[in-house]
Amino acid sequence: MHGRVRVRRARGQSGPRRTRWAIGAWLLLIPLSGCVQHVSAPLSLIDGYPTFVADGSTNDPAAAKLVHFVVEIPAGTNAKWQVDKATGALGWEQRDGRPRVVRYLAYPGSYGMIPSTALPYEIGGDGDPLDLLLLGPRVERGRVVAVRPIGILKLLDDGERDDKILAVPTSGPLSDVRDLASLDARYAGARTIVETWFTHYKGGNRVRSQGFGDAAEALEVIREASRYFAESTKLTKPAKDSGER
Repeated sequence: MHGRVRVRRARGQSGPRRTRWAIGAWLLLIPLSGCVQHVSAPLSLIDGYPTFVADGSTNDPAAAKLVHFVVEIPAGTNAKWQVDKATGALGWEQRDGRPRVVRYLAYPGSYGMIPSTALPYEIGGDGDPLDLLLLGPRVERGRVVAVRPIGILKLLDDGERDDKILAVPTSGPLSDVRDLASLDARYAGARTIVETWFTHYKGGNRVRSQGFGDAAEALEVIREASRYFAESTKLTKPAKDSGER
């Protein structure tokens, strides 16, 4: 299942049309609009898509490991967009009344979240959807695409667990990478680039790495986050009225 949503300037946001240039870890030069925008989507990006693409409907082991990925920040850019948990809409995050921009080298891959997941508080998470970094060519903001998890970067952000799932596309460049070992063999230093970026982009010592986990560990974290999301959703939904009084 693939989705595309339209990007449009928010009403009443006539802001300056200055262009910012972001320098990516892979030397991508991408112009960023300086005006506040939001994305309108036909489905909630929080729970409008299942976590897994196959969603239990296939006996193909490879297909059963593909997950949906919502692109919030395309590779080579540094404007901090994210999906709002309350509305399921994608918008440019605001800080002190201004659009947030990461003050560091631009993202080394397309970054976003896995729908219908939440990192459990019980294991040190923040209750937010799982983050994912897609290695390879840039993907347009707002796209919902199928990706293959190959590992996990285990991070602590101000002492709170903040894992990043690493994934590759299902076709095109890097699609033949199946795990961290094949990533290391074909793209030496890629893991170092990713780990260095995430442990430095906030400055200081706020983010610390606890190393990488393999594809099996990544999938187990995704399954756990998907189960937690499903259970927490059940608890917060109001009971249906049976009509009896």
